[in-house]
Amino acid sequence: MSYSQKMLDALDKQDLSLANQMFTKALQKDDDDTLYSLAEELYALGFLQQAQQLYERLLKRYPQEDDIKTVLADIAISNGDTDTALNYLADIQPTSSAYAASLLTTADLYQTLGMTEVSEQKLLEGMRLYPDEPVMTFALAELEFNIGNYQAAITLYQTLLASDINEMSNVNIKARLASAEALYGDFEDAQQTFAKIPHPELSNDELFQLGVVNAQLHDNKKAVEVLTELQQRDAQYTSLYPVLAESQEHLGQLQAALQTVQIGLGMDEFNERLNKRGSEIAIKLGDLQLGEKYLRAALEIAPDNMSTVVALSNLLITQKHYDESIALLKPLLKQQAVDPQVYWNLGQSYLAQDQLMQARDNYMQAYDAFQQNPTFFRQLVTLFQMTGDRQPMLSALKRYVKLQPDDLDMQELLDEYLHENN
Repeated sequence: MSYSQKMLDALDKQDLSLANQMFTKALQKDDDDTLYSLAEELYALGFLQQAQQLYERLLKRYPQEDDIKTVLADIAISNGDTDTALNYLADIQPTSSAYAASLLTTADLYQTLGMTEVSEQKLLEGMRLYPDEPVMTFALAELEFNIGNYQAAITLYQTLLASDINEMSNVNIKARLASAEALYGDFEDAQQTFAKIPHPELSNDELFQLGVVNAQLHDNKKAVEVLTELQQRDAQYTSLYPVLAESQEHLGQLQAALQTVQIGLGMDEFNERLNKRGSEIAIKLGDLQLGEKYLRAALEIAPDNMSTVVALSNLLITQKHYDESIALLKPLLKQQAVDPQVYWNLGQSYLAQDQLMQARDNYMQAYDAFQQNPTFFRQLVTLFQMTGDRQPMLSALKRYVKLQPDDLDMQELLDEYLHENN
């Protein structure tokens, strides 16, 4: 038995001391073919330092072996030594049998450096030079997928599937295609593609994407089934909880949805989206105090989220906590872009406290944004009645009746004012 084999046996038994001894002996006694095989095994096992030592020794003896340069470049990339990796790869010429592998490694290196355009060009060169090598198509598809070019990735995955290539590098091509379709927004295509894949073959990420696809298509029953399956598979996959809770909410399963929120927050209390979802569900259940608690928790996580501030203001107004609503909203007026709902909510809060001038100012700021909102104009009618501004009140009343013609009381009020003017 060679010393290389004895080293591998020692590693298998987790006897690192003996493995190191056998490694030293292998360097002294074993032939080059055996050492090359040992280097391959160590590289595959993740013992990169020892593999590197072997490959560097072999390269000195066989400087034209470009396959060794490619592996050494891979190891250098793993070690963060990009300059060394580039030097190895630059030494491999297009005429070399290792050039295809070097292109893949070079593309991987440039992707690691964030130079995705260069990486893409290397892979396109590979597809041009080696049209019968599907690994080039796969590598480019994975690059496009990882940088968010989902449309390009979809086309490449479809090309692989058309060639009856269903798996590569332990990646289920069909599942990856479905995920790309989902992320691109082709939810119906994604649902159809996912339907062809048994769930046990899907990764957690892919199963989550399937749940999202079902939710986006308003197939909430299937979404709940899929996301519950994912929860049972991996309860720590916290991204599932907001989507699961929302689907349960749409099905009217409010208590189950609230429980989902509570479970999710137990694992990720700083999940802003989950806190906001919990607030909406709690409010629907009539628990305004719990709804407020969730919204305040969401604001602690993201204090500058205007939509959360507005949601909390809405709740405070519902509870007639007008002072708190004003104190919450006034700091937002310093921002360059202010949600018109902020002005409306301030107007409502000031109006409820008979601070009529402040109310008027804020209603006017919100006026253009709510031209189609009858509630807004109903409140304007009340405001102008209180301020005694007859003509603006009449204009607001006409607008309201036009938007809400079934409100007979307001129609009668309008008729009275018009009659008086005649």
